[in-house]
Amino acid sequence: MPPLTQLSARPGPRLSGTSPALRHLGPNWYAAVMGTAIVANAGAALPLHAPGLRGAYVVVWALSAVLLAALLTARTVHWLRHTDQARRHLLDPAVAPFYGCLAMALLAVGGGTLAVGPDVLGERAAVAADAVLWCAGTAVGLAAAAAVPYLMVARHRVEAGTASPVWILPLVAPMVSAALGPGLVPHLPAGQWRAAMLLACYAMFGMSLLATLLVLPLVLARLIHHGPLPLALSPTLFLVLGPLGQSTTAVSNLADAAPGAVGAGYAQAMSGFALLYGVPVMGFALLWLALATALVVRAFRAGMTFSMTWWAFTFPVGTCVTGAAGLARHTGLTAFTWLAVGLFAVLVAAWLTAGTRTALGLARGQLLVAPPEKPGAAALAGATAIASRLVPSAPAGTVAPVAAAVPADSTAPVPPGALVTSEAPAAAAAPRPR
Repeated sequence: MPPLTQLSARPGPRLSGTSPALRHLGPNWYAAVMGTAIVANAGAALPLHAPGLRGAYVVVWALSAVLLAALLTARTVHWLRHTDQARRHLLDPAVAPFYGCLAMALLAVGGGTLAVGPDVLGERAAVAADAVLWCAGTAVGLAAAAAVPYLMVARHRVEAGTASPVWILPLVAPMVSAALGPGLVPHLPAGQWRAAMLLACYAMFGMSLLATLLVLPLVLARLIHHGPLPLALSPTLFLVLGPLGQSTTAVSNLADAAPGAVGAGYAQAMSGFALLYGVPVMGFALLWLALATALVVRAFRAGMTFSMTWWAFTFPVGTCVTGAAGLARHTGLTAFTWLAVGLFAVLVAAWLTAGTRTALGLARGQLLVAPPEKPGAAALAGATAIASRLVPSAPAGTVAPVAAAVPADSTAPVPPGALVTSEAPAAAAAPRPR
């Protein structure tokens, strides 16, 4: 439950001529850019060379670049004209982690620029554009990885049993930098520059991996002790695949870049580490994929409808595609190639579904809407106001029984484009069926 002061807070000043829809454009929309760019990146990593595939990847990458430019512009306007709402997003523990999506969107489009962009831009321009996007995405990702946990500790009010896979988003951003940074290593001056870049990527790999290992037990404990996630949040279970697939991709790409950056002994060790780490982690990723799929099927049967959380079916699966493709390169096993191809088919289907439903939702005006008010929030705010008049010295906690009497309906419908904030019904823990 959010603090009582948040329930009665008044929105700050707004500039004239502001679109109401733009006010509710949250950082979660960058997931659409990530999910689009990963289709091109994953496709380029596959050992498939059928006619027309390369051109299709270029088209998808170009679409992701256009989406990124449009969202960067819209989000800038959002911050300038709806500063109160933007700050409220930062102070909401359910929304703040999505700022990691900005970093990953920049990085994903940059990776696509280097992978397929030279066909359109030329190699020199593609490398320059990727370098800018990688530096910007890495800076934003490192800031988010430090700032969001700080806000969760110092400013947010996180209730017990509310751990969510969304918490992983700002932590996995440095792993994306570690996975895509090796592509720039051959374009740096030989010697110190290449070695520094390679080891910096390894440092970000460790930073993201260890932070993720701290959060995953919280997510699993929440599922075991409190049951499945609310319907609208069920797709976020796929987010756990992100650090698993991306870390496997990272060690493979780092091993590929090592021979030109470090000594032969270190390069050989990094190649061995890519297998010793990547194969077990890919195995666990497949286990989690089975668990997440089963819980999502359960949510579908319970009435889960489309929301922007469906984009969680795209980018995390794409990282498993690139991870499996990297293992195929290093082992020569056809089994990993077929795994990558099969996961890529799932990725394309998920991207087409999420993209089509998003486009239809925008056309029908169903997206970019305010999240639903938590049931009983108005009554709670009124009770708080009455209590403050009758007992001015009473602390806010004296009306806690009123809040406890408000049922948390996790199956209440949520507008498909609404951010699931801490005030939305979907943020409450789902009751375990008996």
